This record gives sequence, C-alpha cells and structure tokens, in this order.
Amino acid sequence: MSSDTRFTPEETKAIAEKTTKWNLSAVRLGFFGFLILEIVWRTTGYPGWISNNGQDPNLWWQLTYTACIAFFVFCWTSAFHETVHQTLSSHNNFNKHLGRVIGSVVFIPYTAYRETHIRHHAYLNRPEDWELWPYSDPNRGRGFRRLFAMVDLLLGLVGAMIVYGRIYWCKNSPISSQSRRQIRNEYIYAVGLWIALASWLTLSANWLNFLEVWLLPAMIGGSIQNLRKFTEHLGMASYDPLLGTRTVRGTNWITRLSSFLNFDIFIHGPHHRHPRVAHTSLGKMMDDYVVSNPDRDFPVYGTYLQASLAMLPWLVRNPGVGMNVGAAAPATAKAFDIRDFVQDVSREVLENEDVSIG
Repeated sequence: MSSDTRFTPEETKAIAEKTTKWNLSAVRLGFFGFLILEIVWRTTGYPGWISNNGQDPNLWWQLTYTACIAFFVFCWTSAFHETVHQTLSSHNNFNKHLGRVIGSVVFIPYTAYRETHIRHHAYLNRPEDWELWPYSDPNRGRGFRRLFAMVDLLLGLVGAMIVYGRIYWCKNSPISSQSRRQIRNEYIYAVGLWIALASWLTLSANWLNFLEVWLLPAMIGGSIQNLRKFTEHLGMASYDPLLGTRTVRGTNWITRLSSFLNFDIFIHGPHHRHPRVAHTSLGKMMDDYVVSNPDRDFPVYGTYLQASLAMLPWLVRNPGVGMNVGAAAPATAKAFDIRDFVQDVSREVLENEDVSIG
C-alpha cells in the first residue's frame, strides 16, 4: 500500500518552504465566502441590490454565484490532487486528512485516487494508465470513447467517480489487499456521510436549496476539471512526460491567477516527469527544459484557451491518447508494479525507446 510518499531530504525541504498557504487560503476564502453568504441570505433574505423582494435573487446573482462556486470546486479538486501527491503541506497527516474529507464530499476515495494517480504518472498514455481510461485503452473503440467523453463533460463528477472507482471494482485491479481495505473503509465513510445528509435534507425539505447551492455548481466544477484533464492529455501520443502532455505557462494575468489558484497544475509536463517536486518549482523547471533543448518543439502554450483549442479537434474526432491516436505500442517499463510516486519518471520507469528528453 502506498500510504506515504517517500521524499528525499531536499524534496521535503522544498515542500516545507513553498508558499502554498496563500493559494489554499484564497481558495478557502472564495469558496466558503460565497457559500456562507448564499446560505445566510437564503435564510434571512437577500439584500436589495440582489433581490427585489428579498426572497428571489436576480438572475445575474444566480449565474455569478453558480459560476464562482463551480470555479472554486474546480480549485478544490486541484487541492485534492496535491493531497494525493502529499505535496500540499509538509505535514503529511494534514494532506491525508484533508484528502479524505474532500474525497468523501465528492464520493471519490482518497486511496482510490492516489493508487490511480500513481499509475497515471508511471504509465502516462499507456494501456496501464488507469486515470486516462478509456482514452488510453486500445481495446475501447472510438464510439465508446466519444460517449464517455460526453459523460465526463456533461455529468461532471460522475465521470470521475467511475474512473477512480475502477481501480477498486475491477477484477484486474493491481492494488494490494491493504489498499483495497482502505478504499472500502473510505467508501463506507462517504456512504454514511451522504446518508446522513440526505436524511437531513429530506426532513428539513431542503433538497431544492441543496441542488441550487451545492450540487449544480459542484457538477459544473467537475466538468471544468474534466475539461482540464482533456486539455492536458487528449490527442497526445508520446509516452515521454514532457512531450506527452500539454503544458500551460501563463503569459497573461488571468492564466497566471488561475494557475496560482490551482497549485500550478497547468504546468503539466514537468509535473508529470517529476511528480514529487513542489508545484512552485515547476515553472522554472519547464523554462530550463526549453533552454536546454532548443531543437525540441515542446507542447507549451501561453494561455489555457490556446491549449484547449489545440485539444478540441481530438475531443470531437478521436478522444484518445497513446496507441489510440497512432502511437506504437510502448516499450516494456523498467518496473511493472509502481506503488509510489518516483523522483523522475523518465529515468526510473521508462525504457529509452519511450524517452525523448534526457
């Protein structure tokens, strides 16, 4: 079971010194600020600049609230991602406890996400990449992949529940019995939490409020997260982490701010090659790779819109990665059973045939 990432002393020092508290504080303030205001106003009445009668908010506020909560839910999924890497904080109990809380809320067990994501880094774009299923699975036809892409985009968190749940429910799952027990316990906790919430919502007749205040924005936030996954991966054939993902290195303040609030996950290539590196180091790392390899055409974009437009034809025509978009079958990995995030995927996992950037 890969319950704890093993960091080098240098990696631990870098994680302890980074400034994640500002990112996380901004996400918490934005999310809980909007959420608490909406709940209070629904209880005591809206102010006059939002509602004409104090009870029914104007359309502009409903749209603004939904969009803001959806965006901050998206940011929380990025925080969830950092807890899985155990790089959000140098205090690992905080990483695991926060990850399990978020996982229970979105019904994705922390350990299932972690086990899936470890293999996503180790086997990027390969058939063994559980996180990019079905797009990485050469046994899944284009029609099925198109259908599942619509599930990912339109049903938000539902697609993520299926993808991350597979590593527990599938018979050919590579996880250990200890991890399986942990995932089972996390599912039980999440089920208990949602049963208690559903009981309260029923007794208090608050289902409609719950739908408007939380469920709809959360589903949209999940869709944004899945769109991010598509933007960084769909259509990428290479098994090399730097060439097999799209990286966004923001050139305007909107992209930089969004990247800041999402813990620099947009700088995706170096993150994939070095999954234990503090997110604050990824930008410089990408710049160094570009300078050191002037003849390489890295898939680096200045805005997320540019990267999304590059992905869009693949989403429409052929949502896939690796072999499903024309790559040759990957070479055998140096290690078949990766159970933790490694320091350098290219050097520790991939054979030379699948590495283009040394």
